[in-house]
Amino acid sequence: MRNSSGRLVMGAVLFLLGFLVVVQARSQSTDQGLAALSVQDLTELVANVTTRNNELRDEIRTLEIQRETIQQAVQRGDTSAVQVRADLNRIEGWSGAMAVVGSGVQVTIAGPVPGDAIELLLNELRNAGAEAIAIGDTRVVAGVVATGPAGDVVVGGRPLDNPVNLVAIGQPQTLAGSLTRAGGPIAQLAARFPDVTIAVTAEDEVSAPATDRSLVPVLGHPKL
Repeated sequence: MRNSSGRLVMGAVLFLLGFLVVVQARSQSTDQGLAALSVQDLTELVANVTTRNNELRDEIRTLEIQRETIQQAVQRGDTSAVQVRADLNRIEGWSGAMAVVGSGVQVTIAGPVPGDAIELLLNELRNAGAEAIAIGDTRVVAGVVATGPAGDVVVGGRPLDNPVNLVAIGQPQTLAGSLTRAGGPIAQLAARFPDVTIAVTAEDEVSAPATDRSLVPVLGHPKL
């Protein structure tokens, strides 16, 4: 038993000594490897290490710039989303899908006039830059026209009351001036219907309701 224990201890000691010898030999080999290099080789080695360090610094800086760019893009994305929503609201308001409010004019027609007389006023307002037009509770969009004889006019399937209340959103002075100009639509209608009174009032705020019609094209398709 004592001989076996002694052999194990002796083996462990020899293993440890061998391990230390190998480590020392490798260390000396590495030192000798550097020591064996010439001054020119050492200069090139230092230059290569310096160049690599500079490349790593440049790469770090590039990554930092990319990170900043991505962060700015994310922030712009938030702004873009708000801008897209605002643009969508404007488009929906302009198309008639959404109720809108703004400065404009109010036109009151007291007396019976036919549908073509109403259309004359509507066309003039469109040409003058009206952004939204409504007659009573009916938003004037594509497909909504005024038809019928005097006293029995229908707009969008709804009969008009007397007096007729028409609103248009846009530049008040421009819209009012276009309607009331000499030889304009109101002057023409006054000559045709002397008993009819048409009053135009510039307003700081008028409102036009959303349309209840479908605005989805039947035959038209987007061309991408």
